Amino acid sequence: MSSRSGPPSAFPGPRSGDPATACTPALLQPLAVLRKRRRFMLAANIVTLVVVGAGMAALVAPGGISLVDGLLLICALAITPWNSIGLWNAAVGLWLLHGRRNGMEAAAPFLSPPVPEGEVTARTAILLTVRNEDPSRALARLKAVKADLDATGNGAAFDFHVLSDTSRPEIAAVEEALVSEWRAEEGAGRIFYRRRAHNTDFKAGNIRAFCEAAGSRTEFMLPLDADSLMGARTILSMVRIMAAFPRIGILQSLVVGLPSQSAFGRIFQFGMRHGMRCYTLGASWWAGDCGPFWGHNALIRIVPFRDACALPHLPGAPPLGGPILSHDQVEAALMRAAGYEVRVLPVESESFEENPPAATDFVGRDLRWCRGNLQYLRLLAQPGFAAGLLPMSRFQLVWAILMFVTVPAHPLLVALLPFAAAEAGADYPAGLAMALYAGMMAMALAPKLAGVADVALTAGGIARYGGGVRFLWSVAVEFVFSFLLGAITAMAVTLEMGRLLVGRAGSGWRAQARDGHGVHWRDAARAFWPQTVFGVAVLAGLVAVAPVLVLWAAPVLAGYVLAIPFTVLTADPRLGRWCVRTGLCAVPEEFAPSEVQRRLAAGGTPLLKAA
Repeated sequence: MSSRSGPPSAFPGPRSGDPATACTPALLQPLAVLRKRRRFMLAANIVTLVVVGAGMAALVAPGGISLVDGLLLICALAITPWNSIGLWNAAVGLWLLHGRRNGMEAAAPFLSPPVPEGEVTARTAILLTVRNEDPSRALARLKAVKADLDATGNGAAFDFHVLSDTSRPEIAAVEEALVSEWRAEEGAGRIFYRRRAHNTDFKAGNIRAFCEAAGSRTEFMLPLDADSLMGARTILSMVRIMAAFPRIGILQSLVVGLPSQSAFGRIFQFGMRHGMRCYTLGASWWAGDCGPFWGHNALIRIVPFRDACALPHLPGAPPLGGPILSHDQVEAALMRAAGYEVRVLPVESESFEENPPAATDFVGRDLRWCRGNLQYLRLLAQPGFAAGLLPMSRFQLVWAILMFVTVPAHPLLVALLPFAAAEAGADYPAGLAMALYAGMMAMALAPKLAGVADVALTAGGIARYGGGVRFLWSVAVEFVFSFLLGAITAMAVTLEMGRLLVGRAGSGWRAQARDGHGVHWRDAARAFWPQTVFGVAVLAGLVAVAPVLVLWAAPVLAGYVLAIPFTVLTADPRLGRWCVRTGLCAVPEEFAPSEVQRRLAAGGTPLLKAA
């Protein structure tokens, strides 16, 4: 298969499809309904921002607004929108699940009435994209997916493609040998391997090369990452939905974490499990036809994707110029501009991934996402591009930018605490300050609190996590973990943005660490010494000025001070084994593995067993 030879000669705008459908939902929901929901969300978030702003203004008003006061107000206003939309998404999602009849169908109308089960005839390509990954590990997952599909009697409708961008010859040789062995065992008719000589346009270019060579024989494709795993029941359900609703261009599944042997990985994915469930459902309720695309574990209609979702090269040099790194949300915007819906299946199913096993790996991934999302600034500035997008799609690209642009407000706010304490007079409204602090903390935790409430309100929900005591301990541990990790990540992103401003940031993508591994104290110190120095300096300032505030500041300050021991401890294999043995932060699949997990285990990948 050949890849596109290079970037287009001119910067194209989105290509619209049928004008009658380009700006209209695909008969799944009336546009008036979505507009009403979006107006509600806009109003709710504006009111929240005004309340926080008014509270902060009242807090800093006594004695006049100083420079420190003004900066605190700006930081609070910068932090609030991201937390506010999380609060309202989670609240709506929880209401849909437990406060409204047929709430799921209100957010995902393609689920009602259920699409009838039956023989699947639409041809689908399962794509495994790899670059310098462990071939045995990645192929074991693809084999498990194939075995699960074949067992349903619908396997003949699926082909399996290993799309390699591997640059290391020794790894490429193993890839080819393992695929050849697999083809010899199960037949060559539905198993394919292709390796590109050049990593043109990274993963997006790899998939585009497949689309350009696929022709019209294959209707759908399902990209998987090297750590992805999907069960046949979920895949078949998604194919049936796409076949029944021909104007859905992308159907994204809700991806959850697989059981992990790493303490960091299992605690992180335990929190993500709860933070994403209500949040995604609530977001689907108002985003509707302009949903997100996360680049993998999603079913895609090939022809419109091929014809409308080609990514241009951005002007200038990397990291902000050149190929678009965070390609998925741009492709979703282009798909919607072409008249096809982008929908999320907002229910937990057999759609899995693995999360980074250590804080160093997690932060590295976050910084890659940061560079990729900030490219949207240059993308939206290109003449004619943004004008062809739907307003909701433009909002989502801007929102992806704000996800990182506002992050420096977190460490700046912490840095200002000693100065604010030194300026506080006898008339300082301490009660208001504590109320605002507690409110903003609760708002930041709202998606996870909603997820925990959902588990508690669902019959048998807590039992799926190993019982009440284990679940509550896991929730408490994860809340502490999230505050510590949040501080580490905030400083790392802030420093990366500084490097971007002076032209010293990295670029491109590297193979990710997938398996648990320890982190040496030296490596943790090399990665996170700035966090530690910053935290100790702020702590010293608070001790000197207002020691009583140290306890109040601990949740936002501890992550900086403890960054190095936190990284070493959460990556320690001994702690990981203890967590597995006790079932701390276990997910339901650790107690009741899905069928595709069992097939993966039968192929040699052991299942984790919680106590």
